[in-house]
Amino acid sequence: MTPVTCCADKHLALFGLGGSGVATAEALLAGGARVTAWDDSEPSRERARARGVAVGDLRDVDWTTFSALVLSPGVPLTHPEPHWTAKLAHDAGIEVIGDVELFCRERAARAPDAPFVAITGTNGKSTTTALTAHLLRAAGQDVQMGGNIGVPVLALEPPADHRVHVLELSSFQIDLAPSLAPSVGVLLNLTPDHIDRHGTMAAYAALKGRLVARSDIAVVGVDDLFCRAIAKSLAEAGRPLVTLSVTENPADVVLEGSRIMRRHGPDHLPLADLAGLESLRGRHNAQNAAAALTAALLALPPKDPGAQRMRDALRTFPGLPHRMELVARRGRVLFVNDSKATNADAAEQSLRTYRDIHWIVGGVAKDGGLTPLAPWFSRVAKAYLIGSSSEAFTTELSGMVPIEHCGTLDMAVQAAAQDAIRSGAVEPVVLLAPACASYDQFKNFEQRGDRFRKLVDALPALAGSA
Repeated sequence: MTPVTCCADKHLALFGLGGSGVATAEALLAGGARVTAWDDSEPSRERARARGVAVGDLRDVDWTTFSALVLSPGVPLTHPEPHWTAKLAHDAGIEVIGDVELFCRERAARAPDAPFVAITGTNGKSTTTALTAHLLRAAGQDVQMGGNIGVPVLALEPPADHRVHVLELSSFQIDLAPSLAPSVGVLLNLTPDHIDRHGTMAAYAALKGRLVARSDIAVVGVDDLFCRAIAKSLAEAGRPLVTLSVTENPADVVLEGSRIMRRHGPDHLPLADLAGLESLRGRHNAQNAAAALTAALLALPPKDPGAQRMRDALRTFPGLPHRMELVARRGRVLFVNDSKATNADAAEQSLRTYRDIHWIVGGVAKDGGLTPLAPWFSRVAKAYLIGSSSEAFTTELSGMVPIEHCGTLDMAVQAAAQDAIRSGAVEPVVLLAPACASYDQFKNFEQRGDRFRKLVDALPALAGSA
């Protein structure tokens, strides 16, 4: 835990008592603050009470006694309209912040030079965060990883000069962290997402750009227009910047074949080779690897001998579940779980990586549908439609790829597996890449991916799979 001593003797309101909310309340209490917390869910309130958190309805208190409102990042701050607690805080003239902001203030008070790597982007940030932490651990560093991945930030060990914090940050978390200023800030890519929470794509991009704007050094992917504009702005302001590209954009770090190359004067010198790495397969994972290796090298102390150990550790990275996860190979057939592909841009990465694809697609459709994926439809042997998007996707895919309406993931796995075996392709792929949110049939993408894995494990011996 990181006790938030910078808030000692202050009284804070806190809304949202999920995992990160309770961890935040406990960290504030451990640092000597007073906390009045609330959640609309009675079970959440009971769990918080059981852990010693004072729970009180924030509608019935005097807001002038609070120095700040600590808001869960899942709660709307501005769009589609401010949450009622944010309105009360505004009326009382107090700031609205999140747990990442508390971490940043505690770091500034305890160890302002403590190494801190913060990573964001529309896609790939979890893999990049996990890989960065993996590489730094291989180099012998004391690493704490969390934020939007795994462990709430204030449940991690406190900042210290000898300790590296590697945090994945969502746009919601950045929005609640006005003093965010990491040692190394990474912005991978930007495509439309969470527009309902930010109003416009420009507002969403501006929020993501805040992470790198105040970084000691920024690492920015330049393979999309929004990130290129942010990188250009940083360069014009004279901010320390490393650009990276896995297409053909000029950049400091580039991909040449399977090799990650770093510019050195007029030349590019090799940093690492990704050939044969199943856990980092695909161009999007090349971007993740290039960003992670660059960030990890920048976070190392000067002249640290761990750089070569980090390059070697690329080969021991296991990858993350639900992100182009190879869950089984049945004879010729690969079964790939890309449940985290909750939008078209994410699904594109797996479609462009494989051929002879038996594509399980659908759920709650996002803006833009499947139209951006049309260049990759030639790789799809057949699409198996599930979820509430089935009717809309039928219209988009008709005449482009063969379609089968399956309704549920269970039916889709059975049908896709049988068709893949009968296809005669050298290496057919049954791919779950829904390009949709999951909450019409599943609680989240993890539950959807876990179900896919169980269904594949339970498949009977497939005729012709040997």
